[in-house]
Amino acid sequence: MAADGEGTTDSSSICRHAHHAGWEDAVSVDASDIEEHSFSEWSTSNSDTRPVAVVRPQSTDDVSIIARICTKYKVPMTPYGAGSSVEGNFSSPFSGVCLDFSEMNKIIAFHPKDMDVVVQPGVNWVTLNNDIKSSGLFLPLDPSPTAFIGGMVSTNCSGTNATRYGAMKDYVMSLTVVLADGSVIKTRHRPRKTSAGYNLNGLFTGSEGTLGIITEVTLKLVTVPASYGVALATFDNLRNAASAASDMIRSGTPVAALELMDETQMQIVNKNGGAGGRMWSELPTLFIKFSGTEATVKDNTKAIQTIAKSFACKAFESASNEEQMDALWSARRQAYWASLAVRDEGTQVWSTDVAVPLSRLADLIEICQTRASKLGLFNSIIGHVGDGNFHQIMMYNPDIPEQKHAVTSCVNRMVEDAIAMGGTVSVRTATQIHRMRFHTLMQFQGEHGIGLGKKVS
Repeated sequence: MAADGEGTTDSSSICRHAHHAGWEDAVSVDASDIEEHSFSEWSTSNSDTRPVAVVRPQSTDDVSIIARICTKYKVPMTPYGAGSSVEGNFSSPFSGVCLDFSEMNKIIAFHPKDMDVVVQPGVNWVTLNNDIKSSGLFLPLDPSPTAFIGGMVSTNCSGTNATRYGAMKDYVMSLTVVLADGSVIKTRHRPRKTSAGYNLNGLFTGSEGTLGIITEVTLKLVTVPASYGVALATFDNLRNAASAASDMIRSGTPVAALELMDETQMQIVNKNGGAGGRMWSELPTLFIKFSGTEATVKDNTKAIQTIAKSFACKAFESASNEEQMDALWSARRQAYWASLAVRDEGTQVWSTDVAVPLSRLADLIEICQTRASKLGLFNSIIGHVGDGNFHQIMMYNPDIPEQKHAVTSCVNRMVEDAIAMGGTVSVRTATQIHRMRFHTLMQFQGEHGIGLGKKVS
């Protein structure tokens, strides 16, 4: 979020005001600290620009003071959570100040009878679920286990459980937001239903800090299911796996998660020593989660197995006790990190993020795999196919122009194909600087849509 006018990269004014306010210890200009807050080995979109200072606020009032100072001196601000984004959401392309929310990590209020909780943005979602576990309630999303609530709201994250539980926007009841000039607003109150005024929750959720800085979140919680189950199904080819996934959803059989890993992803999991104490079939594989009563989990598993067999499923495994479920899901859990482990020195990862209607999922996946395989570079496909979304991971050396051009061209064509099929260019990032941001959003939203977004921001 930037103030109007030309920004400055001078940190002296920030440090001076921090000293007068008595919280100079919250401001860091240490080079290693700044680097840590602006660059990530696993991010696919790092900025070459660095912030001039890292500030660690402890309250909404702190953030308001910082915002007023930054506005006065026209210093851009970038919120920073856990730094777990793979899309460069925490990059500071215009320099300025990075606001690290790691010290705003308190659960402010928990209302088990109302099934909601009020938290600061630096609360980790896994920690939150552990803290409220005894209540029988939880926040059902499943992004990176290191993610903070503030970042999850700002990016409208989802994760593997999106097939059943949706995205972060479905759980945001109220937000406290600091605007660029330091003013503080509350988007709404705690009732689960309201039609009063504009949907400000929807405006700020997914805006990645470009419209305001989130300092407090009220979240809707749901009941922990009585029983769980996990299954996997392997297939001879990627089209059969993707087609089976689409039919599983169309069948109406409830699944909590439906994930796809292609043969390359399965190979690299094995290359890294396997997962869950085993080696895996190096074939396109669907990973499926079930939840509900013990009886419904069992019935739904059988129904999904029948669909898998109709697409020439090679093998089908299922588990219902915690240890076996964890082992069966372990390959999916380690997929992205296994990809990074095989990366050659000097190469960069580009992880795409398109989604299409279920009826076109198999078509687009097959087209993208065929096209990328001709590049002669590492590429693999992993997807949240329960909602038509998948990522193609490609690795290239940015210092070799031919490789960079080939990957860029490949991704551009993927985006064009996704839009032509009625799809979207991204489901996990909204606005942040990206190699393709303007080009892809222009194709997706059009000139007038982009213009409206500029007016809002």
